[in-house]
Amino acid sequence: MASKHHILIFSFFIFFLKVVKNEDVSSNTYDVVVAIDGSGNYTSISKAIQAIPNHLKKRMVIYVKGGIYQEHVEVGREKTNLMIVGDGIGRTIVRDGRSNGTGWDTFQSATLAGPSNGQAVAMRSSSNQSAYYRCSFLGYQDTLYVHMNVQFYRECEVHGTVDTVFGDATAVFQKSTFYARLPLDGQSNVFTAQGKMLQKGGTGFSMLSCKFAATQELIRKKGSVKTFLGRPWKEYSRTIIINSYIDGLVDPSGWLAMNGNVGLTTLNYREYNNSGPGANTTQRVQWPGYKVVRNSSEVDQYTVSSFINGDHWLPETKIPYFPGLS
Repeated sequence: MASKHHILIFSFFIFFLKVVKNEDVSSNTYDVVVAIDGSGNYTSISKAIQAIPNHLKKRMVIYVKGGIYQEHVEVGREKTNLMIVGDGIGRTIVRDGRSNGTGWDTFQSATLAGPSNGQAVAMRSSSNQSAYYRCSFLGYQDTLYVHMNVQFYRECEVHGTVDTVFGDATAVFQKSTFYARLPLDGQSNVFTAQGKMLQKGGTGFSMLSCKFAATQELIRKKGSVKTFLGRPWKEYSRTIIINSYIDGLVDPSGWLAMNGNVGLTTLNYREYNNSGPGANTTQRVQWPGYKVVRNSSEVDQYTVSSFINGDHWLPETKIPYFPGLS
């Protein structure tokens, strides 16, 4: 049986990160091995990254063996063509305690902290043409900072409470699952907070064949917490949900205002052909910027091929993807 290796890395200041499918990475393709038990070249992910030459023209692979790595990991923009692979979700884990409540702002707090410490980013990605395959990002408020540039997420899991995925990248999520957790008293869960600031430009979030669900801890508190698909972080916020499963935890209104009426006429929120008990759109918000789409031609522009020009760069990563709506 072939060994299974998946990407699992929490990082920020990424310039260019490539990842590959399980079967495309074998034991003889690793350039550097990180192992917490000392059986590799390094016991620290950060030290391994520092040892990699800058501005690589060819890909180098860091394999991180299973274990819990208590460190804050940065992949600087000079670390090009770097791939990091782990042993799978729940096996290769990176943790840190930076959060808004411990003196770090959201931009600097990458890696996770508890719910009472405020915003704590599990990962911030700023890389252009960055791709993540079978990664799990665990946090509470502001879990995944999809900061800028073109990004792709396939079969990932994102756990959080308030503004779980936020930022102003041009990002496509395929076959990924977003889990709402139990928030602090008085808080509501919000899956997305896209931050498009200008009317021009192509940034936004496209969720294709994804799932929006609750963790077991939230299910046990059924009815006590409201959960929404998204809210407008900036005036021209854009989030498109296509062919996805929306569980019953989502409030019938679907979406939540963030700063009064700001963005409600200029945002671009679309739902197309979704299923599940939370996908009923009959009681959705009546904002001018929100629309239930009936014709697939209206969302063709939000596919991997069109939205992130994925056919021109994703094949090299060996990550599976579908170019169209399904």
